[in-house]
Amino acid sequence: MSETDTKQKPSGTLNFILDFGPLFLFFIASKFGSSDTDPKQGAIVGTVAFMAAIIVAVIVSKFKLGKISPMLKLTATLGIFFGALTIWFHDERFIQIKPTIIYAFFAALLLGGWLRGKAMLKYVLEAAYQGLSEAGWLKLSRSWGLFFLVLAGLNEIFRRPEWFSFDTWLSIKVWGVTALTFLFALINIPMLMRHGLKLSDDAEIPPQG
Repeated sequence: MSETDTKQKPSGTLNFILDFGPLFLFFIASKFGSSDTDPKQGAIVGTVAFMAAIIVAVIVSKFKLGKISPMLKLTATLGIFFGALTIWFHDERFIQIKPTIIYAFFAALLLGGWLRGKAMLKYVLEAAYQGLSEAGWLKLSRSWGLFFLVLAGLNEIFRRPEWFSFDTWLSIKVWGVTALTFLFALINIPMLMRHGLKLSDDAEIPPQG
């Protein structure tokens, strides 16, 4: 095994930690920071933890990997921007509608690009899907665009206070959406392989809200 191959595996693992570590930290901080008298307090604490973690992830990525991936840049930008708004408004309704806004934004971006014949996801994921043809990138962008559209609709359902509590919504948002995202990414692999995908440890999936 060459020296290059030896370095690729840790990088793949590190990429995974940098991409999803802040999300898991958000959930843990939300649980431990929750308050019986203030349901949104846990989400606020989790948001602060996520913002700090995403900044650390950007710094570690820059110095350990020598670059900051477009996906991490996008996640950090959206996370810090909407996180700051979450802290500023300190409003439960904004916390719950925020994912809908982000999912709708990604859906519009990806589907809008697909309608114009541009695979916008290719610019975000960069070289994560090596060997994938342009047709494969277009299909992938369309698939994820529709997926984000569905997520936006589901979030609107689960944030209804008469149907689900805030804690239930938060658990679904973090664990349910994360599991669903991984599953959807796996479902797309056979299609991607038919369009030239070469599997590697550095594969990434689009960011979540």
